[in-house]
Amino acid sequence: MELGQLRALRELGDRGSIAAVAAAMRVSPSSISQQISALQRRSPVPLTYRDGRRTALTDAGRALAKAAIDVEVALERAEQAVARFQDDRSGTVSVAAFHSAGLAIFAPLIKALHGPDKPDLRLGDFDVAQGDFPSLTTDHDLVLAHRLVGSPTWPTSVRAEPLLFEPLDIVVRRDHRLAAKSAIEPADLGDESWVAVHEGFPLEQAITVIAGVGGNEARIVHRINEFLVAAAVVSASDCIALMPRYTSDLRAHPDLVLRPIANPGLGRYIDCLARAETLERATVKAVLAEVKTIATGLTERWAPE
Repeated sequence: MELGQLRALRELGDRGSIAAVAAAMRVSPSSISQQISALQRRSPVPLTYRDGRRTALTDAGRALAKAAIDVEVALERAEQAVARFQDDRSGTVSVAAFHSAGLAIFAPLIKALHGPDKPDLRLGDFDVAQGDFPSLTTDHDLVLAHRLVGSPTWPTSVRAEPLLFEPLDIVVRRDHRLAAKSAIEPADLGDESWVAVHEGFPLEQAITVIAGVGGNEARIVHRINEFLVAAAVVSASDCIALMPRYTSDLRAHPDLVLRPIANPGLGRYIDCLARAETLERATVKAVLAEVKTIATGLTERWAPE
């Protein structure tokens, strides 16, 4: 088996189509098809099958694609051994993050890694549903992702490095009746109007859970994914919203306060996702270490009003 064949099979499993693999690897679709066909000739069982217009992996194909990860890790380790021998500390590291994580982490990360012999950062923000975070690792070295408590764990095709657990709080105006409470019971929310995220995003499910515990159905008036915009809407109305405790930036709205929910445990995990072989690079390890330090600092600096 050749490395190019294994890479083509793995990318097909990750990207979902031969056309997408060809575009990512900057070759023709026929070249990818030939690589996979050559690999199939060495296998006693089918590796792919037709799923409508798409070519998908069989169970055997997925097993071989997973084994290809170990091959990539071994090669990356060999390459890094040479890089360490040459004391090459330069290199570019791309980091993707959802909006609130980017707001809280990107600026401190740039400051921490400014200077000679530091990795060259390439940053990007992505507003995606929870299930779409792992696929971002195909084009980015590190992906800051969030996962709601009780939701499925990340797939084994990526490595997940835990950063922090972030509780979800209720944000209200200071003159709102709920602002006087030190903790808000779900039953207190029955008559409230919500600013929620769009359907399919994790925090919408959390609002449904809160309303259900209180025996109510959430009355969602506005759907806004960007927390800064949601904060502006809450500030200008009688609505409430659910916001993450550590990564929400309410400095532009001193008229707003966060109040915890009385039922503990509601929150999200913030993790850093990456391909296994990517984490073998010294530059990526350096960036990940700084991200972990910044994430820890977010929890240490937070204090309730």
